Amino acid sequence: MRYGFNNELVRVTKFRTMYTHMADHQGERLTERNDPRVTKIGRVLRRSSIDELPQLFDVLRGDMSLVGPRPHPAKAKAAGRYYQDVVADYAARHRVKPGITGWAQVNGWRGETTTEEQILKRIEHDLFYIKNWSFWFDIKILFLTTFALVTHSNGKAF
Repeated sequence: MRYGFNNELVRVTKFRTMYTHMADHQGERLTERNDPRVTKIGRVLRRSSIDELPQLFDVLRGDMSLVGPRPHPAKAKAAGRYYQDVVADYAARHRVKPGITGWAQVNGWRGETTTEEQILKRIEHDLFYIKNWSFWFDIKILFLTTFALVTHSNGKAF
């Protein structure tokens, strides 16, 4: 479960990439680089972002959008602190539906959050997106996401 629009918990559909007995559904321990909980096939799915494809059903169901702040696990931490304790305006990102991709992701702020700076930058980009939302901004993010997937880059639009 993850926090979505209006801070409500939503189920985010993904392909299973971890060994079942090692999965952490609340996100107390986020996935790390070379995480032993991830299966060999899971590594390929994650690297190519194919594990996110089932979220299209979440979009059709109305729980998510194509573009928006990525939904975080309920117990996610950065440097041992809950995200909402690190970032004062953390809840502001829940004013919109979470997205499959977002401004933070196309700017390279995806993956591990081992430092407080990483989550601060991610939320900074999420709030920028919310404040500057437009149809064309969404189109730009979708284009940059497609480009990143095709080139296997980690973002860094600007």
